[in-house]
Amino acid sequence: MTDATDAGLSGRTALPTDEAAALTDRIVANVEEVIVGKHDAVEHILVTMLARGHLLLEDVPGVGKTTLAKAIARSVDCSFKRVQFTPDLLPSDVTGVNVFNQKTNEFDFQHGPVFANFVLGDEINRAPPKTQSALLEAMEERQVTTDGVTRELPDPFCVIATQNDVEPGRTYELPVAEVDRFTKKLRLGYPDEAEEAEILDRIAGEHPVESLGSVASIEELRRARETVAAVEATEPIRSYVARLTKYTRDHAALGASPRGGISLLRTAKARAVLDGRDYVIPDDVQTEAPSVLAHRIRPESGSRTGSDVVGAALDNVPVE
Repeated sequence: MTDATDAGLSGRTALPTDEAAALTDRIVANVEEVIVGKHDAVEHILVTMLARGHLLLEDVPGVGKTTLAKAIARSVDCSFKRVQFTPDLLPSDVTGVNVFNQKTNEFDFQHGPVFANFVLGDEINRAPPKTQSALLEAMEERQVTTDGVTRELPDPFCVIATQNDVEPGRTYELPVAEVDRFTKKLRLGYPDEAEEAEILDRIAGEHPVESLGSVASIEELRRARETVAAVEATEPIRSYVARLTKYTRDHAALGASPRGGISLLRTAKARAVLDGRDYVIPDDVQTEAPSVLAHRIRPESGSRTGSDVVGAALDNVPVE
């Protein structure tokens, strides 16, 4: 177990591993007061948060992408902002803009919605690439530069973006550089009959997400992230991750980037904490690889997908 006196690079005291695991259990249970039948998806989002990453939710309209993102954000006592991406949205509408103050004869910076712990980018692919790219610096470096001035973003900072995949003629493709900055890409899928009946029962009146309270403080989340950072990943585990990413590069036109390998190791560490361990095992890597690597891969040709390439990598790359 991670000792409570261990401190990460930030100097913040890490939570003991069992307390960090209990924290994630509380958040999952709270979110499931609203979200029905998506336990694995909720865990994937928590893994992303603990791994200091960002999440892309892609699916058809109406399956709960936005509700899930809001439920996660409401479960932690921290700042939350939503950006509705539209074709006329400007980069400054996301990052902020300098406004002239006539009283002081100086420019004052008006912070954009990106200055929050959790930022929901709703239907991100409805905005043109120029506006989408406003998030590139924020997602990678946790900072925003406007008019030559760099401003730090809050800690933690997590983007949860949703995109609609059924109107290709009315949406824009995300730049490859931005897709690569998303730690995970998930699909929720339709609920089954019993789950849909439960959903209908829960939202007969006020939507339950509106009354959802927080079950974790922002400091607890920060300390849990230090716990994840301290999880042991031995040299054989690191080599296994490197061999997986190399396999994708050898068997696709565009394989997983080094950033993808880093994300895979970080999420494997977070998965270990969810399971109450302070060390990574190959199963953690194998659980995380599909959602972390597949969206970064462009197959050579034919009907193969990024998921097919990752599946082949898991089948063919030995654990040593």
